[in-house]
Formats: sequence, C-alpha cells, structure tokens
Amino acid sequence: MNKKLGLLFSTIIAALLVLAACGSSSNKEEENSSDKESTDESTRVIEHVLGKTEIKGKPQKIVTLYQGATDTITQFGVKPVGVVESWAEQPMYEYIKAEVGDAKIVGQETQPNLEEIAALQPDLIIATQVRHEEIYEQLSQIAPTIVNTTLYDIRETTDLIGKALGEEDKAKELMTAWDARIADFKEKIAAKGNYPLSVAVTNYREDHARIYVQGFAGSILTELGFTEPKNLVGQNLEIVKLTDKESISNMNADVIFQFMEDNAAVKSTHEEWTKHPLYANLDAVKNNQVFTVNEIIWNFAGGLKAANLMLDDLYAHFGLEQ
Repeated sequence: MNKKLGLLFSTIIAALLVLAACGSSSNKEEENSSDKESTDESTRVIEHVLGKTEIKGKPQKIVTLYQGATDTITQFGVKPVGVVESWAEQPMYEYIKAEVGDAKIVGQETQPNLEEIAALQPDLIIATQVRHEEIYEQLSQIAPTIVNTTLYDIRETTDLIGKALGEEDKAKELMTAWDARIADFKEKIAAKGNYPLSVAVTNYREDHARIYVQGFAGSILTELGFTEPKNLVGQNLEIVKLTDKESISNMNADVIFQFMEDNAAVKSTHEEWTKHPLYANLDAVKNNQVFTVNEIIWNFAGGLKAANLMLDDLYAHFGLEQ
C-alpha cells in the first residue's frame, strides 16, 4: 500500500513538473511573440534636408505645415489631424476640403501655432525648410518632424511621406501613375507638331505684373517639356516682377497661362497692360493662345492632387484626349 501511494505521489509530482515546464515554455513563447510584435512595429530613420528623424510604427496623428504636404498626404488616404490655413478660400481650399475633413487649423504656413500643434499630440509633423527651418528644433520636441526642401516638389513630398508612413509602395504607385500621365501628354501634344512650346505663366497684381518662371506651375510645365519665355531662356530666374509696361516683351512665349485675384484694382491692371501695343505683339496673343487658369491649382496648392488637376487643364487647353 505504501509503495502504491509512493508511486502515485511520484506520478503526480512528475505530472506537475511537466505542466510547469509547459507553462514556462508557453510564457516564453508569448514573451517572444510580444517581442516580435514590438519589433514588427518597426523603427525607421528617415533622412531629410535638415537631418534624420526616427519614427516608430505607423503614424496616426499627423500635422502638415505646408499646402503641398496637406494635398499630397490625402492621396495616401490619410486625413491629417492638423493643417495650416490655406492662402485663399479660407480656411481650406475647396478642391481638397472633403479629403481634409475637420482637421484643426494650427496657424498659417509662415507662422504655425506651436501650442495648438502640441495640443493635438501628433506622432508626426511634416514641414518645409523654406518656411520652418528656424523652428525645426521646437517642432521636433513636439513630435518626430520630417522636412521637405521646397514648397512644391511633388516627387520629394510624395517620397518623404511614403517613407514616414511606411508606405513606400503606395508612394511608388502614385508616382508611377503620374509618370504615365506625363508620358501620355507629351506623346499626344508632340503628335500635333510644333513642340516643344515656350510658355509664360503670368500673374497680375494691383500695381504690377509677374512672370512665374519656376515654382509649382513651372516645375510641372518643365516636366511636360515646355520651355521658358523666349526672352528669359537660360537666365535661371524664378519670379520676374514687371513694374512697367515696357517690360511686357518678357512675357513673349508660344503660350501664356495667366491668373489673378478677382478684385477691381487687379482687373484694372490687367486691362491696362493687355491693351498696350507691346502686349498685342506677343506670339501667344497673336495666335490666340492665352488661357486664364485657377490660381489655387496652378500656384497656391503645390501638391500631387493639384498637379493632376493642372494636367487635366493642359489636356483640355490643347484639345488632347485623356
């Protein structure tokens, strides 16, 4: 009897030890699984114009501090929690209002409100060197901050956002689609002959006129193969301010795209300049190739969606089928 009890006791002890071992093994597997999940929430180091920024996991609460970033991030299906106020149609451009939703306005592009940004507790801030280099360190103390070089480089902005979100494949998809549209447009407009064409992007103000040689519109037109105004070729200019009508000849190009504010003083300037004999002598004017375009899409926006809308305009202006 005692031997049977001893044997039973030994069997029970052995079983308990096996169960304990299994439990320990299970706990270790759970710990290892937990560690793996933590590792899977990857930490990425994003290089940008002002340094390197470490981002953990996929950002969920994002603040965009320039119009091009606000526009472009929506093309990733992301609604930012905070954005800067638009330059017109305040607080947000009509063309993108639905995609931005009820994002909090955190000041202006040139002067974002740091307290309001911090109150949103973001896990990513997207800024631009042109506007925010001096406050980069302060922004970085609020949340990981990545910085684009310019306001309007859709390739750099798309690439940077893709890396920050861990969605490089989506960024590549967006730019592949853009490149396909560029190639299609160039093929179709070249088939019409007399290409490439020179182009001037003009803007009328209350007391002067401007030619935007570079900038957002200029960067897109350059990709499409258009060249600079005929009298400005090779001068590497960005914006040419025309303060007197004697300089109207600088607008000379095969095509002119113009935009202006809708107010009486600007309309008066436009009327005065376009009635001048030098204006009538411009190639685009003589060939009926002057088009009025949307200032927001062509100048203020600076993002990938606006670029596609601008390209839509160009297909229409040149009678090309999409």
